Amino acid sequence: MRNSVRELRTSTGMSQAELAAALGVSRQTINSIETGRYDPSLPLAITIARHFHHRVEEIFHVDD
Repeated sequence: MRNSVRELRTSTGMSQAELAAALGVSRQTINSIETGRYDPSLPLAITIARHFHHRVEEIFHVDD
């Protein structure tokens, strides 16, 4: 699944560590999500979307 987490994070000037702290996860989790090695759980995806004031489907894109 592709996602726009890195773009959203960098556009707000946040580091991976800062975003991780804001979401209550590890920096490694953010890195894994950004690189596509880990698909977040639905609750975490919703938390990420709310943090950036977007809908989940605007951030996470299912490849056909």
